[in-house]
Amino acid sequence: MSDQRADMATRIAGGVAAIAAAWAARKLIALVWTRATGREPPVHPEDLDVDLKEALGWAVVTGVAMEAARLLATRAATQQVRAHQPGQPGQPGD
Repeated sequence: MSDQRADMATRIAGGVAAIAAAWAARKLIALVWTRATGREPPVHPEDLDVDLKEALGWAVVTGVAMEAARLLATRAATQQVRAHQPGQPGQPGD
């Protein structure tokens, strides 16, 4: 039963961390995009009024950055949850 609890805690912590990381990453990406290009990022990159190079660039940058942020946040949350579980290496009493 404790393994199921630990797994659920890891999933919840990872999900919350991923949402927070996605929000922060989106804000940071938009800021960097604006400073680098001098324009706001496209709100609707699929719109034909948006240049194809700009739309593809935005899609690639956001896709890579969002996935990287999600991955790092989820791994950090999992590491924290596991560090506080009894019986894990490095815990008192091992």
